[in-house]
Amino acid sequence: MQVRNEYTMYAHFFYLHDLLGGAQKLRFFMDQESGIRAACLAAFEDEIAERRADAFFVRLGKELTVEEKRKIIKASREIFAEKRAENPELMDFEVQVLMMKEQLAMAAEFGKWSDRWALHPFPNQAEPQKAVCYLTDFGDYDEDHKARLFLKATLHPIDRFFMSIRRRLNMLERPIGTSSKAGRTWYGYSAYQPANIEKLLVVFRAYYNYGLPGADGKTPAMRLGLLDGPVDAAELLGM
Repeated sequence: MQVRNEYTMYAHFFYLHDLLGGAQKLRFFMDQESGIRAACLAAFEDEIAERRADAFFVRLGKELTVEEKRKIIKASREIFAEKRAENPELMDFEVQVLMMKEQLAMAAEFGKWSDRWALHPFPNQAEPQKAVCYLTDFGDYDEDHKARLFLKATLHPIDRFFMSIRRRLNMLERPIGTSSKAGRTWYGYSAYQPANIEKLLVVFRAYYNYGLPGADGKTPAMRLGLLDGPVDAAELLGM
């Protein structure tokens, strides 16, 4: 059967609540979507009230060209170099915190909820024109602490995971547009049995977490200290 998108969002976050029950601190960095905000705040209401969880929106300039991204990154590096020269007594990360605090001071309100958005001073190719909104700001964190949280804001890990799924699983590739169907799209490799997609995702998730090293040569499991090295795909599949 079909399930409304909002129900799926709420189910996801309440399931996360069960999975993360033992975590001392939780930080959520999420796409700018009102349904995601509502689901997260509902599921983690108690943790947020107890100041054990915080939620942030992250907005990106996804439509920029490569050249536009390069110009933005170049400008941010030049600003950092100037700030570094002005504050020789500070370490690099302390200069980053200083620059983030300056952006927080210039944060502007947008939308019917008067969300306050601050530009992230360190964009990159994957996340140009990054802006961050603190959804659970109780005003109880000092400016340095808040700036450090803003600096951590990113959607890159989940975007990389989705990109890997689309590239490696034919059944979940992006739909194809056709000129003969008035702009409608079709899924060239869709599964006739949706249950097969669930099975593929379970296998891929295990491979991604335990067998697929990132740019640092480590898998997610290795970064958490669960393993010393990647697991061979054949071993994961019990072959």
